[in-house]
Amino acid sequence: MPTPDKTEQPDHNGVFAPRGAPDLATCTAMSAEAIAETRMSGQRLTVFHDGACPLCQREIAVMRRLDRRRAIHFVDVADPATAGLCPIDPAALLTRFHALENGQLLSGAAAFAAMWRVIPALRLLGQVARFPPLLWLLEYGYRGFLRFRPRLQRWLVS
Repeated sequence: MPTPDKTEQPDHNGVFAPRGAPDLATCTAMSAEAIAETRMSGQRLTVFHDGACPLCQREIAVMRRLDRRRAIHFVDVADPATAGLCPIDPAALLTRFHALENGQLLSGAAAFAAMWRVIPALRLLGQVARFPPLLWLLEYGYRGFLRFRPRLQRWLVS
C-alpha cells in the first residue's frame, strides 16, 4: 500500500504535498486569474483536470451532470488555451487532482472532498471527508489509485 513519500510533507489538513510546493500565498497570487474567472461566472470552486485522460474525461463528465447548479468551474489543464488559469505549473497539476476553493489550492482527496461539497447529491460525503482520519484514509486510497491509473487509462483506450 502507498505511503507518503519522503519528499512529501503533510499540510495543515493532513494532506501530503511535495516538498518545495508553493505555499498558499504563492498559489493565491498565482491563481488570481482563476479566482477572478470563477467569481465572475458565479461558481464556487475551480477544478483542474486532464482533458487528455480518458478516465478523467469520464469522471468530469459525471461531475458536470451532477453539478446542476453549475457551482464548479472546470479547467482542462491539457488545453493550452487555459494555461493562464493554472495556479501552478500545468505539469504538476496533471500528476494529481487539484481544486481551488476560496483561494486555497487543494490536492488529492481534499480536492475531491471540496468538489463533492458543492454538488448537492454528494455534499454529505464531502462534509464527512473533512474529518481528518477519514480524509487521511481517502488520501491513502487515492495514492494507491494513482499507482494503477496508467493501466486503467490504457484499458479505457483499448
